[in-house]
Order: sequence, then structure tokens, then C-alpha cells
Amino acid sequence: MTNTAVRLILASKSPRRRVLLKALRFPFRVVPSGVSERSDEKRPHRLVQELARRKAEWVARGRKNSLVLGADTLVVLRGTILGQPKNPAHAYQMLYRLSGTTHQVFTGVALVDTVRGTSRAAYAVSSVRMKKLPIDLLLRLSRRHLDKAGSYAIQSKNDPIAKVVRGGYDNVVGLPVAVVRRLLAPYWRARVLPRRRIPS
Repeated sequence: MTNTAVRLILASKSPRRRVLLKALRFPFRVVPSGVSERSDEKRPHRLVQELARRKAEWVARGRKNSLVLGADTLVVLRGTILGQPKNPAHAYQMLYRLSGTTHQVFTGVALVDTVRGTSRAAYAVSSVRMKKLPIDLLLRLSRRHLDKAGSYAIQSKNDPIAKVVRGGYDNVVGLPVAVVRRLLAPYWRARVLPRRRIPS
């Protein structure tokens, strides 16, 4: 492990990922990635890690003494990958298919170390049960979450529409905190990544 102090960068514009990362008390800045998310990979656990790594590497280019954290989330229904909808009509189709089902949410996380020129990736998976949604609610939701995988967002652990039945709630939100903590732990232990104290 290098002894060089590093800066943590979140390669995502997601406000909810930002909130989850803040809970770990590592100072960080946000630099959204502009990388393409097209891929031929069909296996969801491989795909989310590939896209997370690609986002982190895009932001890491030309940066020194940085740890860049990328993340990507996908919804999978009976083997079919559902990403972000293209428009409200596409969102409606996704929600109609998800309504009344139990499906999986995969989030991949990648950490690029620009000091050592290395990267590590991992993923988490959760199962979500969505209630059978009436047509009027499907129509409303289809216009609300065009930036979310599967066209929906669980608002809380007691969300009235969908419930996490296996795995982590934070993973469904978009950032599996335990996975991120594990990736960052060596840098914190080596005292090259500062951590804020909890006010007493």
C-alpha cells in the first residue's frame, strides 16, 4: 500500500449515491462520468462491474493521487436486463413487466487507484418484491423515474410499492455500502485516506 495521501472521487451524479457514500465519513468530491454504457456482456454481475469500472476509469484519466469510485445498477427480471428507460412509454413497459413480480437488483462498484495504477471491482445483488400496480399508478410512475434502472426508485425501507426481500436496501438505492467500505478499508487503515470523526 502506498503512503501517498489520496483524494476520493465519486464518478456519479446520483444524489442518492452521494448520500450513501457520505455515511462512510470519507471526504470526497463528485465528478460525473460521461462514458458510454453500451456493452455486449449479458451476465448481469459481470456487466455492472464492467460499467462501474469503465465509469471510474473515465473519470480517473489524467488525475493524480486519486481513488475513483464508479457504480452501476441494473434490474433483472427472469434473466432479462432492464436498464434506464429511453422515454415514458418505455418506462411504462418496464413497470408493467415488473408489476407483481420478485426481481433482482445488481449494483457493481469499482475503485480505480491512480497512484498504483490498479483497479478492483465487486458487486451486490438484492431481491425486490413489487406490488401489483394499477394502471393509473403505472402511468404516473412512468414519467417520474426516467433516470433509474427499471424505471422505479425505492424511496424508503417501508416503501409502499416495492420491498427488499433479500439483500441490502442500499444496494437497491444504488450503492452497496458494505462493498464500498471493504474496497476502501485498506486505504483507511494505511492512513492515506482521511475519515471524518463523528461529532460527540
